[in-house]
Amino acid sequence: MVKDDDLERLRVIKDLYEADLMQKANVIGVGIGLRQRKGELTDEPVIVVSVTHKSPAFLMAPEDVIPTELDGVPVDVQAVGKLKAF
Repeated sequence: MVKDDDLERLRVIKDLYEADLMQKANVIGVGIGLRQRKGELTDEPVIVVSVTHKSPAFLMAPEDVIPTELDGVPVDVQAVGKLKAF
């Protein structure tokens, strides 16, 4: 369970960086959630950056690399594929 103070900090950091993150290649969403490790959710609250697919940083333009943390808050990049509305 995430404490109220921690959740508020996550919201503030998400709101502060969301527009910049959405400009990066392959990014389709930014939210608050739990870190995933090997397909399993952990109990670590993070800023989740949803991407169509992951690419190694060395193959990306420097401005498109997603940081591992924002103002001390961990960031988890999660590949979700392309989203379609029906």
